[in-house]
Amino acid sequence: MIASPGDVASERAIVRDVVYEWNAVHSIKRNIVLLPVGWESHSSPEMGDSPQEIINKQVLEKCDLLVGIFWTRVGTPTTHYGSGTIEEIEKYITTEKPVMLYFSGKPVVLDSIDTDQIQQLKTFKESCKTRGLYFEYDSLSDFKEIFYHHLQLKINEHPMFNEYDSSNSAEVFNSNVRIPTLSDNAKILLKEASLSSNGDILYLRTLGGTHIQFNDKSILLEERRETARWESAIQELVRAELLIGRGTKGEIYELTNLGYQVAEMIEL
Repeated sequence: MIASPGDVASERAIVRDVVYEWNAVHSIKRNIVLLPVGWESHSSPEMGDSPQEIINKQVLEKCDLLVGIFWTRVGTPTTHYGSGTIEEIEKYITTEKPVMLYFSGKPVVLDSIDTDQIQQLKTFKESCKTRGLYFEYDSLSDFKEIFYHHLQLKINEHPMFNEYDSSNSAEVFNSNVRIPTLSDNAKILLKEASLSSNGDILYLRTLGGTHIQFNDKSILLEERRETARWESAIQELVRAELLIGRGTKGEIYELTNLGYQVAEMIEL
């Protein structure tokens, strides 16, 4: 179960990606397949109770592990708790199943902060200090690295999972994200796009030539040979699943989550 307010969408995506990575490496040997779930993907319409109680019944109670993530918000209040996320965590703690709790220390624009939400978050975080161990992180890459490590430790050490296969319980692997072989132009595009606010690359053909735009920069290509090199760089990134085409005519490309992870490991 991924429990979090709406301001950590990137972290939710990372949790899913890490789970899929774990499955690819370990599921056959361990005889375990992990399925990342959340209310938005695993609940269905139902009447007769409060929305959160329905989510608890349909989703939360069926899960074997909970990952809770916070940044600047706690979320929408429920009947008995400060937010649905807090209710999910508090109820899950009583089951004595594993709870992995994370708090983000990423920079935030002050004008975007809801002071009431921040205060509730501080209160909840303070209450957790005497009830267990949580972790803090400063960036998405930091979160991805520590969560991958923590997930393996949890699956290897917790009795709930060891009953399936304990043969590899002492073994911990690093993330299997590796930098693919890329041309210099492809590396430039990937790195620059990752530094922009929207993570996209625009490929435009006009009467004046071909334009490639990324991170507030623009390259005008007038010679076909040079144009072909940059086109090839874009296709490299698409084949490596680091970019995905969004435009109907192939003029807009966006970084995937894997693209961001690889970009952080590239040094130009």
